[in-house]
Amino acid sequence: MRITYKGDYALKTILDLALHFGNGPVTIHELAKRADIPIKFLEQILLDLKRGGFVESRRGKVGGYLLIKPPSRIKLGEVIRFIDGPIEPIACTEKKYSGCNDIYKCVFRRIWQEVGKATSNIIDSITFEDLVNRIEIQQGTSAYYI
Repeated sequence: MRITYKGDYALKTILDLALHFGNGPVTIHELAKRADIPIKFLEQILLDLKRGGFVESRRGKVGGYLLIKPPSRIKLGEVIRFIDGPIEPIACTEKKYSGCNDIYKCVFRRIWQEVGKATSNIIDSITFEDLVNRIEIQQGTSAYYI
């Protein structure tokens, strides 16, 4: 699994929105400043996250971006897969892969499948609410800004 800059920024964006969940829309300028993301790049990320059903936008003077569902219902793995694709460390771990003649006798394939499964178990068990709670415990406060 490799997280791209786009994936990293998408995770930071969702986390920032999770930290401010229930407080109304967050402007793109606030998001960009707190997460240190270039606005043009953040615009693209927010469009993708909107298309993926993670965020919604509101127009107007008090507009901005919000999570569509509570942070407790958004898993880290969902966002990673949506932005950066499959988390398997190599293509041959996929069930329908046919690009290798040695696939059924390859000792490495099973190892990579185990790595992929272990990674999935971790990222699919962590919600953005869990991350917000970790930050609050780490900071000793409920006010944290990226």
